[in-house]
Formats: sequence, structure tokens, C-alpha cells
Amino acid sequence: MSVWRVKPVSAFEADMKKSDLKRVLTKWGLTSLGIGAIIGGGIFTLTGIAAHDYAGPALALSFVIAGIGCLFASLCYAEFASVLPVEGSAYAYAYGTVGELFAWFIGWNLILEYMMGATTVAVAWSGYFVKLLHIFHIDFPIWLCNDLATATEKCAEMGIAAPSFAFNLPAFLITWVVTAILVKGIKEAASTNNIIVVVKIAVVLFVIVVGAFYINPENWKPFIPAEVPVLDDLGNPTGKVNFGFGGVLTAATIVFFAYIGFDAVSTQAGEAINPKKDVPFAIVASLVICTILYILVSLVLTGMVKYDQLDKAAPVASAFSGIGINWAVFIITLAATAGLTSVMLVMMLGQTRIFLGMAKDGLLPPFFKTLHQSFKTPHKSTLLVGLIISIVAALTPIDKVSEMCSMGTLLAFAMVCVAVMILRFKKPELERPYKTPAVYLIGTLGVLFNLFLMTQVRAATWVFFLIWGSLGIIVYFVYSKRNSNLQKPTQE
Repeated sequence: MSVWRVKPVSAFEADMKKSDLKRVLTKWGLTSLGIGAIIGGGIFTLTGIAAHDYAGPALALSFVIAGIGCLFASLCYAEFASVLPVEGSAYAYAYGTVGELFAWFIGWNLILEYMMGATTVAVAWSGYFVKLLHIFHIDFPIWLCNDLATATEKCAEMGIAAPSFAFNLPAFLITWVVTAILVKGIKEAASTNNIIVVVKIAVVLFVIVVGAFYINPENWKPFIPAEVPVLDDLGNPTGKVNFGFGGVLTAATIVFFAYIGFDAVSTQAGEAINPKKDVPFAIVASLVICTILYILVSLVLTGMVKYDQLDKAAPVASAFSGIGINWAVFIITLAATAGLTSVMLVMMLGQTRIFLGMAKDGLLPPFFKTLHQSFKTPHKSTLLVGLIISIVAALTPIDKVSEMCSMGTLLAFAMVCVAVMILRFKKPELERPYKTPAVYLIGTLGVLFNLFLMTQVRAATWVFFLIWGSLGIIVYFVYSKRNSNLQKPTQE
């Protein structure tokens, strides 16, 4: 059969009826998962470099631009989630509209998004956890909380001998803590996430409310600093600029990472009580809530401290220490640590549900769809994901994996925007509890926005991305195409 064969919508409906997953998530439980996936290290770290080097006080505009771009994709996700409320996210949506090979490629890149995203977060969590312990005068040896490359770099800065071996123990351990929670069950995972989300939002509101009393409007002037040409190593203009509107756009591409996660809501459709209505609601609601919080935090930070004096590594903490509120540093560091834990939890949860959806369709081995007899979770794939992430996080620098996460996400977002327009054209008669408004305009803008952000990624990342994609195509033709359920139409 053709590689462009499409999985019928009736087959998705049959999968929903046969699913053994526990349906325990309400619309606010799903929204909490979305917020848990979105608010994390991004708001506590990326705001620093984005404001300091590129946007200045106009960082708030960068968040608006990135949020609008994500909103295009989220509206398309919401329509698909109402039509096909199954685990699998963008992979399932593509399978029901464009075709199997296209869907496989999306699924393959979602693996990249969630796996690299969780790895990035594990390494970032380790950094915040070490900072938190340092407040209590407990210090990890450099070689036990970094990968070898990072440990060597830090030792060189400190003028001490580099270690011959390094292992990021905190990153390794937190991965297995999250894995254990996920194996136990979705209800426990959701409950853990809800607690963390309450803590995160409380601290973000603390930053906004308390920080507002220390805003000096003079720090917002000029709101968009004048353009500064970016020079190469020889002092020649590169054609890029810091600050100005160009800098605001560049900052938008940086803070985009802070929005990654709202799509994870769609992977939980198989465990939602009323997925056709609640999943679309949760996708849009979590994105809107987080965008408002991001804009307010960025305005407060750049109002408290002049943008060029914000610490690039820990901007929120530095803003409060800069005005003498040192006790707030502990609260903020604790919130960042907790926030990253929930982001990791939701990303690993999404990863295993992508595997589950692909395995149910025969595109991955049955190993990935095996559910635990008592917990009703895909425990085998969860343990495998935990093993891979824990090892990679313990041995790999954070900058090597974060861009790969963004690449997988951007491609998935763009393809969902394409697929929702195709489905609206090919099957206008389908029941759609939620419809994307002005779908062809929203979908086109979503594609253009996400492709533009992909052009901003380094060439080296593109090379790895192409290698990963080529490997995925090989796996498809060697295994998936031959074992697809659509290849054997009589199979249940």
C-alpha cells in the first residue's frame, strides 16, 4: 500500500473505545498539566539573556510575539483534539489527514522534542538544585553535578585542574524520581503536578506583586533600545542586530522555548474524562494564562532593574537581590527547581503516550504499548525513556540538546497547522466540537511563524536534525511500513 495511506477516523474512534487507560483528568486537571509543562526554567532563565542582549524592556513585546505565534498552532491543535481525542498528538492528527509517512516523520520528531526537552530540563534542574543546596552551604563537587565538557570549562574558569571523569548525578536521580511517579499512574502524576503548579504560580505572582512596588519607570526608557550591529570576530557587520525591532524578534525566538509544552496536553486525551471539549479548552487556556504571566514578569523585571544590569543566568533572583531583597532568592530558586520538575514530568508523560499511539498503529514494536496490569500505564516504555534520558542528561551539555528540542517542536507545530487545513478541506462534514476560527488564515500564519523560527537555528543543529530525520525514514521503511496495521486491514 501507499506510504500516504490515511488512518480512518472510525479507526481512531475504535481505539478510544478499546483503550485501557484510566480517564481521570478534568478540564482543569488538563489545564494544570499544560501550565506545568509551560512554566519552568524558561521564565527564570531565558528572560535574562533575551532582555540583556536583544530586547531590553521590549522583552514584553517578544513574549507577545512568541505567544501569538504559539497561539496559531494551539488553535489548530485544539480543533484536532476535538476531532481526534486520542493519545499521539500531532502524530495522530497527521495520520488521520495527510498520510502514514508524513505522520511517522512527525512522530519521529515528537520523540526528539520530548526526549531532548526532558533531557534539557533534567540538566537545568540539576543546576538549580545545586544552587538551592548552596544556599544551605552544601556544595556538590564539580565533577558530580556536571557533564565532562561543562566540568572542564568550569574548572578552567576557576583555574583548577579538570577532572578526567564527570557525571551529573542530580540530573540522573531526578529522572528516575519522575520515572517512578509516571510508572505508578496518571492520577499520581497529575496530583504531583498540581502541587508543583500551585507553588510555581504562587511564586510567579509573588514576583509580579512584590516586584511591582519596586518598579522605576525610568528603567523602561527607552522601551526599545537603539539597534546595535552584531560584529564577527574580525569586527565586520554580520547583518544581524541587537536591540531595535530586529532584536525584539530575535528575543522572541529565544523565549519561544519558554512556551514549549502546551502541546503535551493533547497527548493526554486518552486519559481525559471529556476529551472532545476539555482538551481544546486546556490547550488554549494554559497558553493564554502563561502568556499573561510571562508579559507581567518581564515588565516587572525590566522595571525593577535596568535591562543591561540583569544577570543573564538568574535574572529573577538577581533583580530581587539588586534591590536588597535577598531572602526572595531562596523562594525563587526553590520555585525554579519545582517548576522544572513538573516540566520534566509532563514531557516524559507525553513521550510515552506518543510511543503508545505509534505502537497501537503497528509502527513501533508491541513493547511500547504494553500496559502495567495494576497501574494501567505503559510502564516498559516509561522505564526505557527514563533510562535514556537519565544517561544522556548525566553526560551531555545542556546547549547540545535544547536546540534539538526546539527543532522537533517547531516542525510539529508547522505540520499541525498544515494538517488541520487539509482535514477541513477534505472532510468538512466531520463533527468538530471546536473549530479553529479563520482556519486558513490562522493555519498559514502558524506555518510561516514556525518555519521562520526554524531558520534562526544554528547550522550544526540543522545537520544533526537532518541526520535524525534520515534515520527515521530508514526505520520506517525497514520496520514500520511492513508492520503497520493499515498493511493488514483485517487485523483488529
